[in-house]
Amino acid sequence: MFVDDLVKGFYDVILNNKILILVNYDVDAICAAKILQYILRYDNIVYVLVPIKTVTELKKVYDEQKVDVKHIILINCGGTLDIIDILEPEEDVIFFVSDSHRPTDICNIYSSRQIQILTIPEEDEKIPEFEDVFVDNESLEEDTDELNDDSNNDTVEELQNKSRINHQNAFIKRNKRRNWEEKRKTFLFDYTQFSYYGRSTAILMYDLAWKLHRESIDLLWWGIIGVTEQYILGKTENMRYLKEVELIGDHIGRICESAVNDLNCMSQSISNPPNDSRNSRIESEKDLLLALYRHWTIESSIRYSMFTAVSLKLWTVKGEKRLKQILAEMGLPLSESRQMYRSMDLNLRKQFFGMIEKISNTHNLLQITYPSFILQKGFKTKYQCADYVYSMIATLESNSHEKSPIECFYNTMDLLSQSKNNLLDEGIEKAKWILTNMFKHIQAVLDMKQVILAGPFYYLIIQEGTLNSQHYSNPHLLTMLASFALRAQIASSPRNRITHLPLIASAVLDLSQDSCVVVGIPPITESLPKSFFGKAFEQVARKTNTDVSFDYFDSSIAKMQIKDRPRFFDALTVLLS
Repeated sequence: MFVDDLVKGFYDVILNNKILILVNYDVDAICAAKILQYILRYDNIVYVLVPIKTVTELKKVYDEQKVDVKHIILINCGGTLDIIDILEPEEDVIFFVSDSHRPTDICNIYSSRQIQILTIPEEDEKIPEFEDVFVDNESLEEDTDELNDDSNNDTVEELQNKSRINHQNAFIKRNKRRNWEEKRKTFLFDYTQFSYYGRSTAILMYDLAWKLHRESIDLLWWGIIGVTEQYILGKTENMRYLKEVELIGDHIGRICESAVNDLNCMSQSISNPPNDSRNSRIESEKDLLLALYRHWTIESSIRYSMFTAVSLKLWTVKGEKRLKQILAEMGLPLSESRQMYRSMDLNLRKQFFGMIEKISNTHNLLQITYPSFILQKGFKTKYQCADYVYSMIATLESNSHEKSPIECFYNTMDLLSQSKNNLLDEGIEKAKWILTNMFKHIQAVLDMKQVILAGPFYYLIIQEGTLNSQHYSNPHLLTMLASFALRAQIASSPRNRITHLPLIASAVLDLSQDSCVVVGIPPITESLPKSFFGKAFEQVARKTNTDVSFDYFDSSIAKMQIKDRPRFFDALTVLLS
């Protein structure tokens, strides 16, 4: 059931109750949890927050924590699952679901009380009507037993007539149910055939804080990071992002003294979180699709950012020469482009944005600018919202044996605090290493022609033993690599450019168990990034009797044995041909 009013339908219900919060391992979910955490602390609400990666962990954590807990909040997890069927909770337990994964499970939508969905359905979701997917058995099996009354007084002919009528009625009912079931399958398939993302959960939680009159600069910034993560990772379409940017601009104007001239925030009228934000301000401005350039060298940022690397084909010798040419046309000396941005000549830094815009028309970089937001902390370094996104991804997905996944999760949550700038900067350094390694991996993949065309899709297998291949056991990094590989492959073959095909990437998940992870990426021509791989994977697994685990909350990510992967890909080729 959808909650129309976040305050009355959600917050007033959990007030003065113990809460269990289950949070998925992604940037948007962590930002949403951070905002909710602040709101709950404001009212001294007792809560337990536990990160979860998979459906298996969801079941395990719920069984461990369910004692004396009647209100559970699921953040970016559980929305696409039949929660009642999987967790089998007591009848008085209520789940509040705030999940950006789509489509939402139909049983959750039509749950009368136990499942409360904290998002408003959008017009393009096309949710089936209740009567199309659920039926009252009595309505389909209603019988006219009156024909059997007083049968003792009936003649043989009358009994034969009644028997014939009963058989006809039974046939009509069976036919009616068969037709209804066929229509039901069609409705459900049309509704669930694509997986995609809805509105950012972090900005939804900020809306709650705003309606409770507890908004602040920090909470708004965390909401902005959630929206930016969806844009950077291609989870949302451009129009949705632009609408969110417009709404965020209104919020900035409201909590600041002058949105146009000064943007100095009125800290005396805003309740601040524990980490003081009175010396901070958020600025809305155009920025560049250059990863971490304020904390890197210009040359490295241009080379290792996916947008510029693909547009300029920087993995080729010609692309490398073109990079040097662009720096020359910009009037940026190599000595300046190879030192940290903050150490560059002040005049060059001020002119850099204009330099890039000037050469964008002639070098296929027209879309290099986009509306973004900057956090200015006093007189310290400016941070773009994308800087936080990359830092959080790197911190969260750290594949180090020194830190457990839970420790990485809480470090990622901590770096959002302004008092933990050291964690933010460490994450930025890790992100630079990840982007550098990813570019080198793509360069090697293209040189060795490892992106294979399999008819209806491309596929890429990350072989065990290749450079830093263990990092791609993380689905988020594998998805980023797959997206980069698909765009690079299309850019590398201009004569035979096939832009309408998706890509599947696979990497070793656990060598000791001979398991691998498989992710599906939609075609780059899709304006709204919807993936059909979730349903396709399910059908192939069913037809081939392959043991495939759909344990992740994103249905386009699957886990299987390495030995089953060739047969799985062959069957997928046949299905999609």
